[in-house]
Amino acid sequence: MNSIRSMLDTTDIVIYVHDSELSSSIQYLSHRSNMSNRYVRELLGLIAAEELGHMEIISVAINKLGGQSLTCTNSEGVPWAIDNIDQSADVINMLKLDVQAEARTSHLYHQHLEKTSDPNMKRMINFLIGREEVHKRLLQKALTLIRETGSSEEFNALIYDYKMSLQILE
Repeated sequence: MNSIRSMLDTTDIVIYVHDSELSSSIQYLSHRSNMSNRYVRELLGLIAAEELGHMEIISVAINKLGGQSLTCTNSEGVPWAIDNIDQSADVINMLKLDVQAEARTSHLYHQHLEKTSDPNMKRMINFLIGREEVHKRLLQKALTLIRETGSSEEFNALIYDYKMSLQILE
């Protein structure tokens, strides 16, 4: 139970600071609105929606374990703010920032994984790590295709790959 309590005491960091599901989702929606490539724009929208789902998964777990209700503040009571997202109008820079956001969030989940011995929490965190890695891989592929002026078929494969990644979930 101590490892679960430790997880509860630190989970709000995952949700409400710079490296959070909320920040990632809003960042992707912002980048989506500035993205000229329709396939990457769609991919960003799909990932943004999934990130909000991750936030809900975490919130439900915290509530079930007796933690505090969801609030848009960090562990020190500081409210979420728009400067928690990386903004850019340059397509290449946007995608680099998005890849970095996925890497940071995955790293943070790995830190949380080490803090718990509860098998259900480990399963949930491993699920989230896996999804963040899928997002990172697809965003890296999108970045490569933008740089190399990929074909419509290659860009369309991004959306197909994203949808296929959802079908293999256990």
